Amino acid sequence: MKLFKLRGGIHPEGRKASSADRAIRALPLPPRLYVPLQQHVGAPAKPVVQVGDTVLAGQLIGAGQGNISAPVHAPTSGRVVAIGDHPAPHPSGLSAATVTIAPDGEARWFEHDVPADPFALTPDDIAARVGAAGIVGLGGATFPSAVKLKLSRKSGVDTLIINGGECEPYLTCDDRIMRERAAEIVAGIRLIQIAVGARHALVGIEDNKPEALAAMRAAAAGTDVEIRMVPAMYPMGWDKQMIQALLGREVPAEGRSADIGVLVHNVATAWAVQQTICLGRPLVSRVVTVSGGAVAQPCNLEVPIGTPVQALFDACGGFRSTPARLVLGGPMMGHQLTHTSVPVVKGSSGVLALTQAEIGLTRPAPCIRCSSCVRACPVGLLPLEMAARVRTDDLAGAETLGLKDCIGCGSCSYVCPSSIPLVHYFNYAKGELMAQARSKLKQEATKKLADERNARMERIAREREEAAAARKAAKAAREAAAREAAAKVAAATEATA
Repeated sequence: MKLFKLRGGIHPEGRKASSADRAIRALPLPPRLYVPLQQHVGAPAKPVVQVGDTVLAGQLIGAGQGNISAPVHAPTSGRVVAIGDHPAPHPSGLSAATVTIAPDGEARWFEHDVPADPFALTPDDIAARVGAAGIVGLGGATFPSAVKLKLSRKSGVDTLIINGGECEPYLTCDDRIMRERAAEIVAGIRLIQIAVGARHALVGIEDNKPEALAAMRAAAAGTDVEIRMVPAMYPMGWDKQMIQALLGREVPAEGRSADIGVLVHNVATAWAVQQTICLGRPLVSRVVTVSGGAVAQPCNLEVPIGTPVQALFDACGGFRSTPARLVLGGPMMGHQLTHTSVPVVKGSSGVLALTQAEIGLTRPAPCIRCSSCVRACPVGLLPLEMAARVRTDDLAGAETLGLKDCIGCGSCSYVCPSSIPLVHYFNYAKGELMAQARSKLKQEATKKLADERNARMERIAREREEAAAARKAAKAAREAAAREAAAKVAAATEATA
């Protein structure tokens, strides 16, 4: 099967062997589950339970709000012991609204409607069930899946691509899911295909995952789901890179894959869709890779949403050495954790405990303009030129060079011989541009309010003047009428006399 030429990309050391060959294990329930109400792109969920309530596994505890949002469900049965702020899995270490549940250990499930024939459901029914289950993109984007299904159907998507790339070092959760749950993934793919009306369904899997390829091909036999092998490289897990490799189509700058008739979902998302439609189970757990040189026994764990990160490390035998850095997600696009009390959320594909040797910190040196970053950029940007403009605070110039198209993959930083943290420059610049845009919107809104107030005050003054003039005219008319009446009376009196 033909593959198309790709732009840029790098080949970092995989470091996947330590966890890839170990079967997924279920993580025992911790004493507390901290379930954030914001685990997705869009508006946070609104709590629909109160402290003291008893909940069942899969029961709604947070309702989605607005057009882009996702509900949140109880990962297990137990009692709600708190609703308030708890440290969120974010580099800032700040807190977020969270529902805290004390598990009862019984894992009693809330009963959901299960269709007799899932494949006989209408596209709208499938999308509605996916939305009610709180499913989001499990590859890390966490965009509400139901919204993508509805938008893709309206856009006339003809091809569904399921991303089994998993190109980040250390991460093997998707690999293990494909090896162990291939039949369920294929069923989920077929359901998504029905939901969007796609004529073609492709699964792209990197060539360094032979067991996953074999399992998925066996499961897809007799269906119209095609399993294709793509080269192992980073960032093959980027949806636009996968589209380019499989179809040769390029997504326009600042555009969406639906603009070229393609919808991309992650393999774990397809599995979650199958669990929801066929078994009636909302998204309340996910498979997480626990790895890194400091972890005693790296592996993949099935983890209830809301489990503190420390519980994952404990289940893997703790640390063999003191970690130099804790990372949520992969080492390329994940973010640093300040402590291990933060919970696992829907987008948590991995938790890593890295040693100093794995981090390999070196002091940045001046740019030698070798253009290694240009060759590595999968988007075709000029990282060295953008960084030069960011350093001089020329954010508009960096934006002109395509800053908004940067996906933050870190390929440029990885290959830079001067160890310049290029991706940090770009993330900073994008944050500043967003802040400036928000400030501009605020100024415009303030100006609009001021203009509206001025117009209102002018209207009130004008209406007062008009009312005063009307009263004055009415008074003059009354006085004129009174004089006229008096004159008539005087005339009549004279005539009588």
